[in-house]
Amino acid sequence: MEVHKEIGVGFTEPVYQDALEIEFKMRNIPYEREKVFNIEYKGIQITKTFRADFVCYNSIIVELKALYCLENEHVSQVYNYLKASGLTLGLLINFGRDSLAYERIPCTTKWNRNTKRM
Repeated sequence: MEVHKEIGVGFTEPVYQDALEIEFKMRNIPYEREKVFNIEYKGIQITKTFRADFVCYNSIIVELKALYCLENEHVSQVYNYLKASGLTLGLLINFGRDSLAYERIPCTTKWNRNTKRM
């Protein structure tokens, strides 16, 4: 919320990533930026990987967006990151609106494709 309050809406995602990283450092929040996770298929690692914007406390995936509205594909992205990483909690944060929008996504959540997002 502090990042959104300070710089507002209208920047690209990397700007918010940089600002959030500064905020994490200022608040002594442990994080890894753009942490790479491998994906397995039937126990075999495939060549494609994914990069989470941030992993905080070694357990929470934080995915940032700077869009007018979040779509189901963004929730699905975080959910799939959780499944592939073995982590159980994701935060999807959208800086693209006048009011900060976020969604807490536990790995056990079954989401509805017809649900409108902020």
